[in-house]
Amino acid sequence: MNLAERHEARLLWAGNRGLYALLQAARHTAPIQRVPRLGWIVTDPVLARKVLNDHASFTLAGEGGVGHLWAQLFGPEMGALFGGARHTELRTRARDLFTEGSARVLVERAQGAHLRRLGDRLAAGGTVDVADATRVLAGRMVADLLGLWRGDDDDAYRAVFRAGERLAGLAVGTAASTVLAPEVIGRARAIVDEITQGVEEGYRTAGPDTVLGRCRAMGLGVDLARGLVTLLAIAGTETGASGTSRTVALLHDTGQQHLLRAQPQLMENAVREGLRVATPAPVIGRHVARDVTVAGRRLRAGDRIMLLTYLADNAVGPFDVRREYVPETRQLWFGAGRHLCLGNAVARVQVTRMVETLLGAGRPYRIVSRRAARRVLVPTYTELYVTLITSDKTRTGYS
Repeated sequence: MNLAERHEARLLWAGNRGLYALLQAARHTAPIQRVPRLGWIVTDPVLARKVLNDHASFTLAGEGGVGHLWAQLFGPEMGALFGGARHTELRTRARDLFTEGSARVLVERAQGAHLRRLGDRLAAGGTVDVADATRVLAGRMVADLLGLWRGDDDDAYRAVFRAGERLAGLAVGTAASTVLAPEVIGRARAIVDEITQGVEEGYRTAGPDTVLGRCRAMGLGVDLARGLVTLLAIAGTETGASGTSRTVALLHDTGQQHLLRAQPQLMENAVREGLRVATPAPVIGRHVARDVTVAGRRLRAGDRIMLLTYLADNAVGPFDVRREYVPETRQLWFGAGRHLCLGNAVARVQVTRMVETLLGAGRPYRIVSRRAARRVLVPTYTELYVTLITSDKTRTGYS
């Protein structure tokens, strides 16, 4: 196990030891296999995509899917938004907010000035906490996209991120079942209230270039809008921050930042590789809606299936910025089918801008210290301090 792999393993172990143990055990299983108490697990990328594209047989709304969790917090009408005509309408109406061009505009508007200041601090010889920066920047981006701007105080966006992390953390123990205990639902709803402060006003006043504005135009209602805001606040901050900070660490730990500095045309590869290896959503759950056969195995209606995307993506090999597009994985780290992450372009732009900022500061960077986040749904760094090294020739001293 090389340096980069050791640090990735530590992140998984610190974040969720149960998940870490499952991933270690599943490395030695068949591509699809039934596991007591958990249901079916899939480790093959082609089979995983087949499941994600079979919307008639597999659903988010039943036990085992994220829609089941959200329905318990916001009611059955919210759960219904995870499939069917209403789900299609919502994605169609919001799609133009998430194009490549829109993503570049959004990230520049919400994060550009902060990234330039971060680069200036590094160039002046300072040390920056990339993990903290990604939390603030992700919070600002999501607030801008949703139409819930909370002023210029970075602490307000740190608070949003922490609340989302606490809410996501309540789902850490849902591998065996997505049924939440009443006390957990009570705690979750209290956190939702923190995350959705200002939603009612935003729903009334947000412009058409925001998600809340689109919700109002669709007539979804404030309660459903609160559910969507909560979902996007977690999806847009937790995974984005994780993918960004871990890509920064992977470039450092493998020494491939030097190759990328010499060949900036490899940036697209580097970002894709960072997201592939990190796979911020390491497991995707689905509910089996009807009897179906997958790779010769008979799955019954009511079963649960877990797609171990972390293993499926990493089976390709270690992080390598020279690796070209791999058809088998495509962009499985964003899901597939009608539930492919709508913000995938935004995520790619966020990672790109952070890496460009670090590499554009004049010299290669080194990690001064790091600390893994503990008991979190999305493995990530809680601290990742970097500074510039004194010479391009320096290739050692990595922490």
